Amino acid sequence: MEADALPQEKFSDPLWTAKGERRASVPLARLETLWFNTGTLCNLACVNCYIESSPTNDALVYISRDHVLRYLSEIADKAIATREIGFTGGEPFMNPEFVPMLTDTLERGFEALVLSNAMKPMRRHEAALLELKERFGNKLTIRVSLDHYTEKAHEAERGARSWGPGTDGLKWLSDNNFSIAVAGRMLPGETMEQARAGYAGLFAAMNIRIDASDPMQLVLFPEMDEHKDIAEITTECWGILDKNPADIMCATSRMVVHRKGEESPRVAACTLIPYDDGFDMGATLEEASRDVALNHPHCARFCVLGGASCSA
Repeated sequence: MEADALPQEKFSDPLWTAKGERRASVPLARLETLWFNTGTLCNLACVNCYIESSPTNDALVYISRDHVLRYLSEIADKAIATREIGFTGGEPFMNPEFVPMLTDTLERGFEALVLSNAMKPMRRHEAALLELKERFGNKLTIRVSLDHYTEKAHEAERGARSWGPGTDGLKWLSDNNFSIAVAGRMLPGETMEQARAGYAGLFAAMNIRIDASDPMQLVLFPEMDEHKDIAEITTECWGILDKNPADIMCATSRMVVHRKGEESPRVAACTLIPYDDGFDMGATLEEASRDVALNHPHCARFCVLGGASCSA
């Protein structure tokens, strides 16, 4: 690549970094998890929400049951080996068609993972959830967002009066023997060991059935400063970092989103980057099976260097 043709800014070219090195990409090894964003409307407006969900943000409109069924049917028709369907938002339980689409998912034999804050929107559906648990058992997992094991740090992220309803909802799920997990964050300067010990103390005090030492049951994300400079990932980085592209989230997952103003849903490469046209993979799962260029700061900060994944 000629020097005068180098991109002037980081993450501005899908093939080349700002230094003129070949940008890393990730092939789809298998579509193990298909995510649906149910819509960005949420009962909370968290400080560091990756996709800016809030009570007023409808940039991603409520996805419909019919649209979800279309993608579930494509999985069956194309014999795609998808094991898990994930639902995220916003708050999924605010979507008026969410419980029917969750039921459709379980009835078709998929495992279902629902990301929720376990507050009032979820609690309105207690009877339906108990029925689904009775029918499908541990095929349904609800992962509750609890940003820290202390009320102060949690509410600094999620807002005042969010701790009590959130922990009460988590306790209800535990007491009723749902398959549950918690998603939390590590504060700056906090080690993984400290965070897991803190959550373990909380779970013991509240008699919540979660093993804080199990990364499947307690998923911890690094606290990310989006304004901090981050290195671009080149093809050489796999060897330098001793990383395998097959371990990166977009090697095994995609997310369906319905952007406001668009006629129908589209498939995005990543749960964290629903608005970037460079990560729009097409209208169908077949179209979305191509490689993903790691051309966004989240690719480096969250996945490659942070080692995180939305699906355990």
